[in-house]
Amino acid sequence: MLTDYHCHILPAIDDGSDCKETSDQMVALMRKQGVRRIVSTSHFYAHRERSVRRFLEKRQKAFEKLSDKKNIFLGAEVAIEHGLSELKDIEKLAIEGTDLILLELPYRPYEQWMSEEIYNISAEYGLTVILAHIHRYSEYYSKADIETILGTKAIFQINNEAFGSFFQRNFVRKLIKEDYPLVFGSDSHNLGSRRPNWDLLLKKCGKETIERSDSFFDQHRAD
Repeated sequence: MLTDYHCHILPAIDDGSDCKETSDQMVALMRKQGVRRIVSTSHFYAHRERSVRRFLEKRQKAFEKLSDKKNIFLGAEVAIEHGLSELKDIEKLAIEGTDLILLELPYRPYEQWMSEEIYNISAEYGLTVILAHIHRYSEYYSKADIETILGTKAIFQINNEAFGSFFQRNFVRKLIKEDYPLVFGSDSHNLGSRRPNWDLLLKKCGKETIERSDSFFDQHRAD
């Protein structure tokens, strides 16, 4: 079942879709491109939100506005910050029905505390971390830092757009060759420059690799 692990389809909750109409069109386009399971991952920034509970309430209200809710699972793209692992109710930001949680590394030079937060969230809450768009960080992190991140017990999410870039495509192919656990997502935000782009992935990526990505969702279903 083709699965989009990362997108911003909920209306007016973050920098993604700005209205119900856009959201409905984004979902319809994903369906047309063959996506059968959608993980909605609205941005979550601990320093901005009053609480996880308030965020979940806003997210649910936005979700209720969608016309087509079939096989849409709610999650969040959680920004890694100092002390994130100590945030009350953080485990509730896991992808609905699974033990998977999508975390976003900071766009700044790597520091050891980032890996510590990843480890703590996994160890304390029994969650499996997915690190968002790992291919983007080569311009911020050294090669050694990238290797450190790849050494975490995480799943690595790749945006479909990476297959449209020579450098990023080669990086992703290296990860595939070395058998890292990878999942794919459109990271779509709108119907323009950041539209759903599964046609690109299906053209550029092997069927077996995509099927492996899809399988992680079922492997990590919560008991």
